[in-house]
Amino acid sequence: MSVTYYRLEGCPYCEFVTDKLDELDVEYDSVWVEGLHSKRNEVKAITGQRQVPAIVDEEYGVSMSQSARIFEYLETTYGDADSSSEVDVEF
Repeated sequence: MSVTYYRLEGCPYCEFVTDKLDELDVEYDSVWVEGLHSKRNEVKAITGQRQVPAIVDEEYGVSMSQSARIFEYLETTYGDADSSSEVDVEF
């Protein structure tokens, strides 16, 4: 699997990204992170921030955090290019 997904239990933004990954049938490895920001050094080493959700897509050399950015990236990279459905999501 090329996508590693860092998330926090009970995080609504993480659930939104989880739903998008599942919708697009993107295989991923989940890494559950600590609730305390100060304990998220693994995420900071990868994305430069301790914020979740965060993904690393090794196939494309991409690492990022922030659910809105991740959602857009997933749509662009793994979504159906022929789809004409409009996405209306509030973050």
